[in-house]
Amino acid sequence: MGDDDLDPNAIATDTSGDLFSNTTRAEESSLSSWAGPYVTEMLGRGQALAGMPYTAYQGPLTAGESGLQTQAYQGLGALTAPITQMGGYTPTSFTEAGVAQQYMSPYLQMSLEPQIAEAQRQAEIARVQQAGRLGKAGAYGGGRQAIMESELTRNMLRNIADITGTGYQQAFTEAQGQFNTEEQARRQAQEMMNQFGFDVFEAQRRAGAEQRGIEGEGIAADIAQFKEERDFPYKQVQYMQSLLQGMPVGVASYEYTEPSGLSSLLAGAQGGSDIYTMLSNIVNPATANPATANSVPAASTLPTGMTAETLNAMGDLYDVGYITKEDFLEYLRTGQLPKG
Repeated sequence: MGDDDLDPNAIATDTSGDLFSNTTRAEESSLSSWAGPYVTEMLGRGQALAGMPYTAYQGPLTAGESGLQTQAYQGLGALTAPITQMGGYTPTSFTEAGVAQQYMSPYLQMSLEPQIAEAQRQAEIARVQQAGRLGKAGAYGGGRQAIMESELTRNMLRNIADITGTGYQQAFTEAQGQFNTEEQARRQAQEMMNQFGFDVFEAQRRAGAEQRGIEGEGIAADIAQFKEERDFPYKQVQYMQSLLQGMPVGVASYEYTEPSGLSSLLAGAQGGSDIYTMLSNIVNPATANPATANSVPAASTLPTGMTAETLNAMGDLYDVGYITKEDFLEYLRTGQLPKG
């Protein structure tokens, strides 16, 4: 069997030969006859399926934003952080000029006047009573009366001073308490203002991350769809290849021998040529003719420079047409190629 009769998928398992021939052994795999109809039909259907065009999904690849999410994102986007009002709080001192007066009651003097008037009235009553007693005792208008009236006046003034001091002290304490209350409220208002700004930033940041994630899902889905469409032809080839795996096949062995160019050359030289006899005895000494063995040079008496290896090499050169038949025969006689 020649090369043209072998399956292209045949595996050459062994190649051997000598100067006169090359023997090649190969194995050929072929589909088992009992599975032929089924496999043929299956491959036909598989080829038809592989030849179908790609069917793309026309619907949305991701869910996208919901209506409520869009509304929430729009509302968050409309929020504005009070950047110009945010910052640290600088407290005000109650002892600064004019601060205490701002928090003291404007009705302080009006609240003190009735108390002072009552103190004066009580002092006048005491003076009249004291003058009546002095008059009965015959001491009215004397030095004793002057001392007693002076003491009444002093007590009245001290009482008025106590009323005024207590009133102002109470007004100051109340004003300081109101200042501290308002100061704490202003501090809390500043903290709440700062927190509101930070909350706006954080809410907008989270909403932006959600929008980015939704957009990223869409991009990833588009890329995956693109790769699927791009790889579709390659997957079809793989699909066709998978149909050929695990087929029920049988293996047949082949062996053929091809004569070498050297063998053909010697075949033309067998008509009485001593060269053929000499070369045959060199290559196959066990089959040499005893009648002519003495007239044929042994391998040890080959021309200078000629060995079995060089003889094989020259045979290969002749096979590929690098040297002519005459050059090769000259080499056999003399061990050298003709010059020129």
